[in-house]
Amino acid sequence: MNARPLHFVVALALLFAATPASAQTTKWPDRPVKLVVPVGAGGAADTLARNLSNGFAQFANGQPLVIENRPGAGGTLAATGVAREQPDGYVLLLAEIGANAAANALQSKLSYDVQTAFTPIIHVANLPTVVLMRPDLPYKSLGELIAAAKQQPGKFNYASAGIGNWTHLFMAYLNGQAGVQMINIPYRSGAEMTTSLLRGEADVAAVSVSTSIAFIREGKVRAVAGFPAKQIPELAETPPASQAVPGFSIDLWHGIVAPAGMDPALVSQINGIFNKVIGTPAVAKAISQAQAAEIVGGSPKQFDDLLKAEQKRWPELIKSAGIKVD
Repeated sequence: MNARPLHFVVALALLFAATPASAQTTKWPDRPVKLVVPVGAGGAADTLARNLSNGFAQFANGQPLVIENRPGAGGTLAATGVAREQPDGYVLLLAEIGANAAANALQSKLSYDVQTAFTPIIHVANLPTVVLMRPDLPYKSLGELIAAAKQQPGKFNYASAGIGNWTHLFMAYLNGQAGVQMINIPYRSGAEMTTSLLRGEADVAAVSVSTSIAFIREGKVRAVAGFPAKQIPELAETPPASQAVPGFSIDLWHGIVAPAGMDPALVSQINGIFNKVIGTPAVAKAISQAQAAEIVGGSPKQFDDLLKAEQKRWPELIKSAGIKVD
């Protein structure tokens, strides 16, 4: 072999070695992508993930988005597993408040750091939530309930889907902002929590609109306030909680994150794909209408900004409320 071809081969090899990430991102994905969901099948977050999977393949080289439900430990079981994966884009996590903002403050022995363990990809949607009340209570508004709770500290309770779950954190936040002392009654799941309200065992609870709208319309529970600052279109007669508690606002956000250390070019590529997915008419309709959700989208930086704000908000609340899982 003469020198010129040999030099050419060596130079070509060095070229590929020097730019592996940018070259490989154009091939992603060449096999199925897994989206780990930190809750069981059938809930609002799981439904959101499956709506995303329905539109994924057409923008991802025909590769499917495979949903894997991995509930447990307030979402940290799923998050711990994903944090240990390679940042190659083939294992992603459906991010939410518990595992990605509040977990460090709730669990002293958590094996990952919510601030450094993940690469933000995209803020997918906000799922609207409401304060539900059992219908036999005489109060017609959140303001009336708060007034009664102030007069009788400790008399009223609220159901939650477990200590540290968002249903617990939202009501604890309302307690603090409204200056009342309603008592948490933790259940093992969102389904048990809702059932307790329907049976009259609990006075109030924080529940997503998508899982409670049928009960509200049937009069089995009363929606007295929405947690978001915006009016919830599906519940035009239910005012935002901010009318009773000025400045109060919480969004139940969900997004997608990957293990830390992902190549920025791949982050941009995956973000672009999911923005296209949530922009398709079928997926957008399923999320915004069937789930009554607010589609967000946007850049990784925008989602990173939200995560940083939430990672500051919830530990402060958890400390002031004395909430602890372990």
